[in-house]
Amino acid sequence: MIDTEAVLEFLKALIPAGAALILGMIAWSMWLRHINYGFLTSIKWVILEVRIPKEVFKSPLAMELVLINAFHQSGGTGTWYNKYVEGKLRQYFSLEIVSLEGNIFFLMRIPKNFRPLVESQVYSQYPQAEIKEAADYTEQFPAYVKNGEFEMWGCEFKLNKPDPYPIKTYVDYGLDRATGSLEEEQKIDPITPLMEFLGSLTEGNYVWMQILVRAATERHPVPGSHFGKQSFVKAGQDLIKELKKKYGGEGQKMTKSEGEMLSMIDRSISKLAFDCGIRAIYLAKAGKFDPINITGMTGSFRQFSAPNANSFGVMNATGFDYPWQDPSKNRVARLKKKLLQAYRLRSYFYIPFERKPFVLNSEELATIYHFPGRVLETPSFERILSKKAEPPANLPI
Repeated sequence: MIDTEAVLEFLKALIPAGAALILGMIAWSMWLRHINYGFLTSIKWVILEVRIPKEVFKSPLAMELVLINAFHQSGGTGTWYNKYVEGKLRQYFSLEIVSLEGNIFFLMRIPKNFRPLVESQVYSQYPQAEIKEAADYTEQFPAYVKNGEFEMWGCEFKLNKPDPYPIKTYVDYGLDRATGSLEEEQKIDPITPLMEFLGSLTEGNYVWMQILVRAATERHPVPGSHFGKQSFVKAGQDLIKELKKKYGGEGQKMTKSEGEMLSMIDRSISKLAFDCGIRAIYLAKAGKFDPINITGMTGSFRQFSAPNANSFGVMNATGFDYPWQDPSKNRVARLKKKLLQAYRLRSYFYIPFERKPFVLNSEELATIYHFPGRVLETPSFERILSKKAEPPANLPI
């Protein structure tokens, strides 16, 4: 027979140890937050604007090489001392496309010490480009307040299927072929609908888009494990095994589309992977807000949808489906204020606005962020009017 009093005495004896364990865990969490915050606030940031000439015949593969060589940075956190004493975190960057009243800009927000590397990689692929430091365009708007001088709507994007399922990329559009093999006018660049929409904005209307990136971490759950984590590649390999079993099980013969799906996933995991987060915000001065621009902003990602594979969906939108969910409009005002602040800080992977990222490989990332060629004729996309050239060697001095 169980001695109830003895059991109670034993449990009482465990209370101090349990309390100490809980307090220790809280203290450890607070310590990590403190040193991580110190590391993040020590970073000196710079925003670079990249302007490109009209005569660009590069495929998005050029941008893919820039992303691989300049932005896939996995070092800095290799030892326990780096992580738990210095508070270092994996480096991240923000790739941004913005439209200010229809004027389109390609921007990169990077740590200042990475500027030589980023510039050299961009120039290596786009030698006629111009790169200059730019002011932070987000500072022209104050913090959001209800019934203030401007209105806004914003959201974040997600992948609708697990990460290893690929989106439709520039390779699927045929842009990986040599530029001389296709007439420029015959090309179909998936970034063109986005650029056309951004160029159509009228006075008093602004759209900001940011793609936060860092080298992918091992964070995908291990099947059958509660705590194990694995890489994007291993998660893709497990998915291929699962689909092979599903498609070819019980004597079934795999269809052509099923075989193509496995090939797409296999190609997807063969490239370097980036943890990503995407935000978009539409702002307009009082009296200028046009809801159709919300549709244009979210719909600009449809061309990246791959049938039976992956696509982008909207999440964390600053609105509610029904009026009775927020009759006072105070909840939506708080959502807008929070999203705008998160955008300004470019905070996604870490505090204070930590989110769960999704994975895009280098090919997918280059598809949604690259410099368009001559196929894009949007008037408000300002290019360099002429190529840069070296002065003649025999120029008199």
